[in-house]
Amino acid sequence: MFSIIVLFGVVNKLGEKVRGSLLLIGGAEDKSGDKEILRSFCRMVQERGSSLVILTSAAEEGASAGLEYQRIFEELGIGKGRILDIDSRKKAESVENARLLEEADGIFFTGGDQLRITSIFGATRVNAALKKAYENGAVIAGTSAGASVVSYIMIVGGKGEESPRMDSVRLAAGLGLVEELVIDQHFAQRGRMNRLLFAVAYNPHILGIGIDEDTAIELGPEAVFTVRGSHTVTVIDGKGITHSNISELKGNQSLALLDVKIHVLPAMYSYNLQERKVIIPG
Repeated sequence: MFSIIVLFGVVNKLGEKVRGSLLLIGGAEDKSGDKEILRSFCRMVQERGSSLVILTSAAEEGASAGLEYQRIFEELGIGKGRILDIDSRKKAESVENARLLEEADGIFFTGGDQLRITSIFGATRVNAALKKAYENGAVIAGTSAGASVVSYIMIVGGKGEESPRMDSVRLAAGLGLVEELVIDQHFAQRGRMNRLLFAVAYNPHILGIGIDEDTAIELGPEAVFTVRGSHTVTVIDGKGITHSNISELKGNQSLALLDVKIHVLPAMYSYNLQERKVIIPG
């Protein structure tokens, strides 16, 4: 069991002032219709500049994934993004790769396996450059695994379809761009409420964010996110929990969790992460 209490590391807490923005996508975003979410990413990058890097480290077949997004972003007017297939720690220590990331206006993580990203990037020049780019104002986006990986603690697996038990969720250290959040993707489509509830139960200070497919959160430096796309985002706030049996669970016993607050937010609804309040549009 991975403890999600933060004991060390330099990370960006909610509300800590950075200049960058995040666009975190729940996976399976529209790539052939209006492309609303990917269009939003292009808009965010163009507000800053035009330099775009596409990171394919999460994907086993990174080249094809990178080329598809490169084509889409070019069609949407952002220019031809630079594909970086950083698939080894040697490449993650490359001075040139680090420079390209640090100077980028936009960085996009394709989907795949978030552990591939962290095991390659951890404690390397590229990881430091990614954080520097974010702090300096770059737009960081990720779909599926690329969304989960940005937080300090990330979900890497679990049995989401069953009732909450000890094997409902597996956690690991993420890239650490933001603290105090844990993010799950393909949320409603793969029945992942149970594993996000369990992640929040480990430490109710952490907000759980479940992002559906073809849906995203756009998070700016003010620690307020807005929902984009065709489905919903689920926010699990455990601050008011009055009782949990998580510290006593053994074997296949079920989780007890009382007075947890859950919000389900469609497109254009926003959420203030510092105040833990929903902002209703209009």
